[in-house]
Amino acid sequence: MRELPGHPFDLGAAWRRALAGETPNWTKLLDSYVAAVDWPASLFWHELSVAYPDALVLLSLRDTSQEWWESADATILPYAHMALAPNWKEGRDFLTLLEKLTGTKQWDDPATFMSAYERHNATVRATIPAHRLLEWRASEGWPPICKALDLPIPEHPFPLTNKRSEWKQE
Repeated sequence: MRELPGHPFDLGAAWRRALAGETPNWTKLLDSYVAAVDWPASLFWHELSVAYPDALVLLSLRDTSQEWWESADATILPYAHMALAPNWKEGRDFLTLLEKLTGTKQWDDPATFMSAYERHNATVRATIPAHRLLEWRASEGWPPICKALDLPIPEHPFPLTNKRSEWKQE
C-alpha cells in the first residue's frame, strides 16, 4: 500500500474499479512489480491468482484472529476511524477496503473483524491448490518463501518493517 500515491484513502482509478467489482488490467496495474503483498492487492488474491495462474499465493498468518485484530486495531484502524468523520474529504477507499474484507459497512467491531480474518484464511485454503499455497508467518522470514520459489536465501536480513511499535498516532 505504501507504493500508492494517495494511500490509503485514494487508491487510484484502477483499484477503485476493482473495488467496484470491475476487472482492471492487472498486467498494466502491476507492471513494475514482481510480487504484490499487503492491501489493496491482498484483497484481490482470488482475481490475481486467476490472472497469474503460475504464481505462488502467500497466506500471511497470525497465531490467532485475536492477535490479528489487536494489531490492526493498534495500527491501521485508527486511520480508518479518521475517515469516518463527517468533515473528512481525503477519500474513502480505505473504508471500502475494510467493507470488502468484512462484507459489511459495519466493519468496526472486533468480532466482525476476527470473523473476516478467519473466513478469508479458510477461503484461500479451500481455493488455492496446495502446490501454489504457502502459509507463512513474518517471523519465519526468507526460508519458507525461498524454498517455495526454489530461490536462494538472500544474504540481507528479512525486512521486518511495519511493526506495531513503528506506528504512532498523530
